[in-house]
Amino acid sequence: MTSSVPSDVVGRRILCDTEYATVRYAGSVPPTTGLWLGVEWDNPQRGKHNGNHEGVQYFKCDHPTGGSFIRPNKANFGVDFLIAVKNRYGLNVEQDVERETENALVIGKKTVELVGFDSVIEQQSQLNKLVDISVRECAVSHAGQKEEISRTCPNIRSINLSKNLLPSWEKVTDIACQVQNLESLDLSENKIKFPSDSASITCTLSKLRVLALNRTGITWAEVLLCAPGWPALEELYLASNDITVLERPINVLQTLKLLDLSNNQLIDGSQLHLIAYLPRLEQLILSNTGISSIHFPDVGFGCKTKMFPLLQRLVVDDNKILQWSFINELDKLQCLQSLHCQNNPLMGTEKNPETVRQLIIAKIGQLKFLNKSEIFPDERKGAELDYRKMFGNDWIMAGGNQNPDKNRPNEEFLAAHPRYQLLCLKYGAPEEGELKRQQPFILKNQLLTLTIKCPDKPDQKPIEKKLPDSMTIQKVKGLLYRLLKIPGSELKLSYESSKMEGKEIELENDLKPLQFYSIENGDSLLVRW
Repeated sequence: MTSSVPSDVVGRRILCDTEYATVRYAGSVPPTTGLWLGVEWDNPQRGKHNGNHEGVQYFKCDHPTGGSFIRPNKANFGVDFLIAVKNRYGLNVEQDVERETENALVIGKKTVELVGFDSVIEQQSQLNKLVDISVRECAVSHAGQKEEISRTCPNIRSINLSKNLLPSWEKVTDIACQVQNLESLDLSENKIKFPSDSASITCTLSKLRVLALNRTGITWAEVLLCAPGWPALEELYLASNDITVLERPINVLQTLKLLDLSNNQLIDGSQLHLIAYLPRLEQLILSNTGISSIHFPDVGFGCKTKMFPLLQRLVVDDNKILQWSFINELDKLQCLQSLHCQNNPLMGTEKNPETVRQLIIAKIGQLKFLNKSEIFPDERKGAELDYRKMFGNDWIMAGGNQNPDKNRPNEEFLAAHPRYQLLCLKYGAPEEGELKRQQPFILKNQLLTLTIKCPDKPDQKPIEKKLPDSMTIQKVKGLLYRLLKIPGSELKLSYESSKMEGKEIELENDLKPLQFYSIENGDSLLVRW
């Protein structure tokens, strides 16, 4: 090898202009003379062949046009970590010393040395202060001199090393193990060769809390192999790694609170059973993983599963979820409070997206956030009342009855509506008269005849008004201002159903329409101030 080419060049990551590649071959390519590098481009459109030239297979590529031959002088083999840090933060000591020497008024050699010495101390002081470092896209390929990082930057807590030229996990740990208090490390978009056996794992990152390995090519088996080196890890990001098969972690990842597996095409939802017993997992991100179903077989409906015991936030956006059974299963989770499920076929099963939202809220009892939007108590109450009414006729046909002794809905209904019986206990069983004309969630331009009462003002006579059910509570308050001359901000509204005597339901959200609260003809609108 020539002096400009590293001795371990095969396997190294390089940058050529703005394109990234891995060196697969170094040597001659007859009939030409001189040294060539056979490279496999990250972007296969940049290449010309698969490593075969004039019938000779010099190297192999995953893509038929992923390979090229380039001269070594076209390849950037990268820099060590500290050079990248100094360049990124304008702390290149050698350049500054040279510049100060040129600009200084020199009186003897000793004065020049002091100027340079002062500069070095100043720069060293600044390096000592660095806590959060980002050298993204700085062509970092190796650690540099042994222990130099720990001496120069002893206070680092967080490093962003994404999109660099780190070829292997060994080169990563050469850097990371010099940072004793390292808590956060981002290695995303580095094509890293990970260890194939535990004997290669020699470094423990004892304080590491956050690790990002998005687009690194890591497999789940390699994650588990490296995981003993992350004994305190709380957040692990593994997006876009083509992980298809999971395996149950044993004595590793036990401190994990967040796991991101988005953009990995899992074989099926049953793969999740293998990570279901991570004891501290609170957030699971599964966007675009191809899942369409989920099942917790250890318990039936109405009971709480032992799987994912602390899971509070679940993200399943951009998947193939079509069946309501998926949502029903989520009610089995003990602690689920936040669900993201946008861009799934299920979201298009009703004409109005608001209908789907209300159904999900009614089906998952403990949910507090849906698609980043908070679920307030009045919204939950309205959704559950609507759900109770919407499927009331189905409940009766399946064997449901107001008489507890005769209330025996069949298993098919209970499987489709696991929370229905609970909602009947909460709000009372629906009466047959209430269900004669089943109301959909969203009704257009229907006029409601309501009696407006002021219970705290006996001198105020009831007023009968016809209002469109699409009218928001805010607009109702505007109407009442004109009738009662009381500012809307001072009004508190509720309603009493003619079919549920004695139950008063508050109208707390000014932005919701009357139909949201299932208000019907003959109901009373109660006004207080």
